[in-house]
Amino acid sequence: MRQHFTSAKIRNYLVTGVFIWVPILITFGVIGWGMNFLTGIFETVVDMVARVMPIIWQAPILAIKDIPFLGVILVILILFLTGLMAANLLGQWFLRVLDSLFSRIPIVKSVYGSVKQVSDTLFSSNGQAFRKALLVQYPRAGCWTVAFQTGTPNGDVANKLPEDCISVYVPTTPNPTSGFFLIMPKTEVIDLDMSVDEALKYIISMGVVAPEEHSNATPAVTTAQTATDI
Repeated sequence: MRQHFTSAKIRNYLVTGVFIWVPILITFGVIGWGMNFLTGIFETVVDMVARVMPIIWQAPILAIKDIPFLGVILVILILFLTGLMAANLLGQWFLRVLDSLFSRIPIVKSVYGSVKQVSDTLFSSNGQAFRKALLVQYPRAGCWTVAFQTGTPNGDVANKLPEDCISVYVPTTPNPTSGFFLIMPKTEVIDLDMSVDEALKYIISMGVVAPEEHSNATPAVTTAQTATDI
């Protein structure tokens, strides 16, 4: 079947390509910078050690810098050692001291705190962080936006709520790392038949990259829709 390329389709394909390649390039850029940074520090340490060693040992020590894929090995080693440290009491104490240090340095504490909060949320081990895409009415009734369920209230917050609620994160566009945290009744949200990645692309592209309709998708009828129609 012959495919016709309209201006809307071309724009959609271009935007989709951008959102596919930008995260890849940023990821490789950060990894490359990290490998170069660690390699530079490691080579400096090797040079310093070689200078204080007898001449007969200097050549073998300096040859360490010529190990293939040294940067990759160093990154993997650092990640492994960090995870190993976090698994024991001494390592946890050291990481708490490091966290406290970064949290007290002006300017650095703002960047570090924001990045840490986002990473803790995205990589939460409780299995609830950003696991479901939702449709909610925000900022007023009649206006709909895509949001994410981040969990369920508990403790005193749950005891004070008049009905069953869920924790909802409404991201901003085009930067989804900022947004609004809401506690909404379950009856006022609609589950979307799309993945978190599809929902994020939809938000970041400001609605340009619309997710495709799934074949098994069925119209959702909830109390939220009923309330809107009344």
